[in-house]
Amino acid sequence: MALAWIGLGSNVSNQLGDPRELLCAAVAGLRQLGDVRVSSLYSSAPMGPQDQPDYLNAAAVVDTDLAPYELLAYLHTLEQAAGRQRVRRWGERSLDLDILLMQGVQMQQPDLIIPHIGVMQRAFVVQPLLDLDDALQVDGIYLRDLAIAQSTEGIRRIEQSQWADAPI
Repeated sequence: MALAWIGLGSNVSNQLGDPRELLCAAVAGLRQLGDVRVSSLYSSAPMGPQDQPDYLNAAAVVDTDLAPYELLAYLHTLEQAAGRQRVRRWGERSLDLDILLMQGVQMQQPDLIIPHIGVMQRAFVVQPLLDLDDALQVDGIYLRDLAIAQSTEGIRRIEQSQWADAPI
């Protein structure tokens, strides 16, 4: 078993629900893997094209026995179940799930990089990760010591961690 920290994001509704409902369904899917803890729910402006709605973001840590590529395939299955369509780079998404960190894993492959690229530069990633563990480190650097960990610019906490316990 290993801990895996998963980034969750959504900014568009579809026939399956609104962004919050789609994120709740994703957390329910992660709970099929093992014990899960979830961060608070945040709102942030899109990182890519600005002609799209703001994102809802969170992070979850799951205790899993899946290998990195097995976990990635499972996350893609959850995205598909949420009706994800890849329309444009950094565009709107009904559900976006990323492996941010994985205990004991560092890898750089064309289709999977752990730690995830940009994990230390994005407040919508750092803040939720710190909710889960304020002692998290990437490459020997404590996330809590990063400048974006000290700022709330561009990100707003909208619900505590109980958001994911709502019925779907």
